[in-house]
Amino acid sequence: MDRVKAQLILENGAKFTGLAFGDVHDVVGEVVFTTGMTGYQETLTDPSFAGQIVTMTYPLIGNYGLNFEDMESKKPALRGFIVRECCDYPNNFRSEMDLDGFLKQYGVMGLEGIDTRALTRIIRNYGVMNGIITTEADKLSDGEIQKRLASLDNSKIIDTVSTKEKYVIDGKKQHIAFIDMGTKSGILRDFKARGCKITVFPHDVSADEILEANPDLVFISNGPGDPTDNPETIETVKALVGKIKICGICMGHQIIGLALGCKTKKLKFGHHGGNHPVKNVKQNRVYITSQNHNYVVCDLPDDVEATYINVNDGTIEGIAHKSLPIQSVQFHPEASPGPIDTQAIFDDFLA
Repeated sequence: MDRVKAQLILENGAKFTGLAFGDVHDVVGEVVFTTGMTGYQETLTDPSFAGQIVTMTYPLIGNYGLNFEDMESKKPALRGFIVRECCDYPNNFRSEMDLDGFLKQYGVMGLEGIDTRALTRIIRNYGVMNGIITTEADKLSDGEIQKRLASLDNSKIIDTVSTKEKYVIDGKKQHIAFIDMGTKSGILRDFKARGCKITVFPHDVSADEILEANPDLVFISNGPGDPTDNPETIETVKALVGKIKICGICMGHQIIGLALGCKTKKLKFGHHGGNHPVKNVKQNRVYITSQNHNYVVCDLPDDVEATYINVNDGTIEGIAHKSLPIQSVQFHPEASPGPIDTQAIFDDFLA
């Protein structure tokens, strides 16, 4: 398959030359890597990757194709997708299209043929940084490249992935007020499988509107970016503390932490992939988890305790209030890398 030459240029000046595929156009994004060996379709359609250029560390991507059943959202939100080798001839009975066609259909720029191990080492050693994928590197001056890199602004990225209108998923059991920060479909599926009625709200919903719906539980979903860029949601959760049960996953975990007086900080290169060991503090038991985030909760106040700890770097992966029914986790129990090791967390939320 004929492909044009394209180049990834990082803000530190590092350059990688490969071949463009998918929807070929220049893109700028925050360059991250994810360590999943499979699940590239879930990665492509995870809204938490919005605004980012995602590098797959596993070398061959696209070998089992893509289908419309395993989508985690209606369409990809990431800016670009980098692989060592793009498989043009997938082989799987569930495959409906190849990776190149999928990216073309959804307007995502792809880059293949670069040394993804070297790129991953740069990100691991120096931290995530902005990058540009371009087919016109020879025409761009260093000043123009730096100007484009500096123009990236993901501070309002959740606006692009949160629902615009409230909607309801019917169920006969507990009623969940679900704040959509850019949710994965899997989270909704797991609550639905437990018979819950789910009222899904936009990220900027007010506390009064949530209380008016009279739910049994408030849940804040995953989503992209810096949690401190969402002061409206933080204030909403603050106003709900002590009035109703509150739970969250990933971005929701960070929002809850900030609402309870914790702080957040940005990791050097984040946690992205399906092989992150996390220890349950009380049970002294380790789970392998799926994660996708650049920020973590830290500096807990006296009335908040850590419930899960990352075994690799010691960061906090779960919190609970010591006296109020509030708890959250940083990792994704719905993603099931174990495959169902942490599914009981949804039952804990509802208990």
